[in-house]
Amino acid sequence: MARKSSGATPATVALSAAGVDFTVHEYAHDPRAESYGLEAAQALGLDPTQVFKTLMVSADGRLSVAVVPVSGQLDLKACARALGASKATMAERAAAERATGYVAGGISPVGQKRAHPTVVDASALTHPAVYVSAGRRGLDLGIAPQDLIRVTGAVVADVGR
Repeated sequence: MARKSSGATPATVALSAAGVDFTVHEYAHDPRAESYGLEAAQALGLDPTQVFKTLMVSADGRLSVAVVPVSGQLDLKACARALGASKATMAERAAAERATGYVAGGISPVGQKRAHPTVVDASALTHPAVYVSAGRRGLDLGIAPQDLIRVTGAVVADVGR
């Protein structure tokens, strides 16, 4: 059964409501960190290929979510193809925060204000669990990739490089 954290977030609440198993991992966030994702991997002692960042993109003008390993980058052309769009660009930070209800650096693919089209990098399926933001900086959640894909309604594609 799902675990609840004393610092519940919309992501952990949504996963609990959906009956999805997950683990919560808190760490001391350093606001000076250059990469929040790599900071999380190091602080939690995890392989960076298993820790994923949530990026908001604009695919043909429609906000969408891309979930890729923190060890690499998002391939915007591949992301556009996976979302059935002709072009994808990174969304503006303010637009991403408004649309998700989360602060940049703590955007979770789960529990956003409203559902957005989502693509998860295929490499997620090579791990028994992946780690994504739980909805605030310094808090990640571990989840089976199949559960992440199911709960977000994501498509799976090679969108990382």
